[in-house]
Amino acid sequence: MKLKKPQLIAVIASIVALMAYIFWPSASNEELFVKVEKGNFKIEVNTSGELQAKKSEDIKGPTGLRAHGIWQIKITDIISEGSYVKMGDYVAQLDKSEVANKIIAASTEVEKFTSEYDQAKLDTAIEMMKIRDDLLNFKYEIEEKKLISEQSSYEALAIQRQAEIDLEKANRNYSQNLSSYNLKKKQNMAKVHQAELSLRQKQSELTRLEELVQELKINAPKDGMVVYKRSWDGQKITSGSQISVWDPTVATLPDLSKMVTKTYVNEIDISNLKTDLKVNLTVDAFPDKTYTGKVVAVANVGEQLPNSDAKVFEVTVEINEKDTLLRPAMTTNNQILIEEIKDVIYIPQESVFVTDSVSYVVVKSTMGLERQKVELGKTNDNHVIILSGLTEGEEILMVKPEDIESISWR
Repeated sequence: MKLKKPQLIAVIASIVALMAYIFWPSASNEELFVKVEKGNFKIEVNTSGELQAKKSEDIKGPTGLRAHGIWQIKITDIISEGSYVKMGDYVAQLDKSEVANKIIAASTEVEKFTSEYDQAKLDTAIEMMKIRDDLLNFKYEIEEKKLISEQSSYEALAIQRQAEIDLEKANRNYSQNLSSYNLKKKQNMAKVHQAELSLRQKQSELTRLEELVQELKINAPKDGMVVYKRSWDGQKITSGSQISVWDPTVATLPDLSKMVTKTYVNEIDISNLKTDLKVNLTVDAFPDKTYTGKVVAVANVGEQLPNSDAKVFEVTVEINEKDTLLRPAMTTNNQILIEEIKDVIYIPQESVFVTDSVSYVVVKSTMGLERQKVELGKTNDNHVIILSGLTEGEEILMVKPEDIESISWR
């Protein structure tokens, strides 16, 4: 059957459209292609971190808490983080209640020991006065016995002998009581001295407590910006937090002239990291600004962060630039350069397909689409080096076609 002219034109148009669809992909399909690039290939580890000052001075609570049996104390008030202070300015107030209770107890003890000291002095004075009176009486007795002995010289020998014996007894009694007086005096002096020492100790304790309660008001040791300290679990120490006598730091005053960023690297990547590696950084607060730095420390022991099962290693990056905009606790995005390979061919990883352990790409050519075997080299997060199989500027497909098996090999 012979086609009419309009029908013939429609058939030819359909054939042309089909050929165009096969050999000239639409604009939406064009977006699935990417050109093979040639240049420097960077292998990097990308992490996020938090800015800290390289050096800082701790604002500490009083050191005398442990001497009074206080092991933890609460922060009842602290100025806002980021506040600038001058040396001696108010920073925080620690809880006074426990120290105040100890002051009341110490005051009671001082009163008790004062009474005991006064009583010891009074008892000693009364007892020593009585002994002195007894000694005086013994002296009178000796004088009396001496007179009797002298008067007995005209009496019988037996009476003379008795008078001598009575005089000797009186002298012996006086000597014994004099020795007893000296011993008693030393004993009472020691007793009074001990009571005085106990009183002084309690008075000293009370004085230290009264000084300690004044030290619970924390002032800045120098000029600077107050930054809250973080506890072992990463929580900021602020109003209501407890501080320990083992680490009585309330806050810190960072030296903002030199900043570092602390970041954590997955255990898979840590073997590639070492000190002095170059780092490019950005800060979330100023995304248009870039900074440079270097790795200055890599932890030897991994740790597990809160709410995470992965093991990570702490890495410290020192920032080269000095910028007054940088502040502690700002979030950084770090690109740690592991290796840079010069002048190589590379493509996106998603452009590489694998079948029967053979790596290949789908290349766009003048004949349409063709499969091309490639030899792969090193990879980074997004790209892979092509050792052979492609040349710069070729276009390859980013998505694996559904009819991949029908595409011929080049």
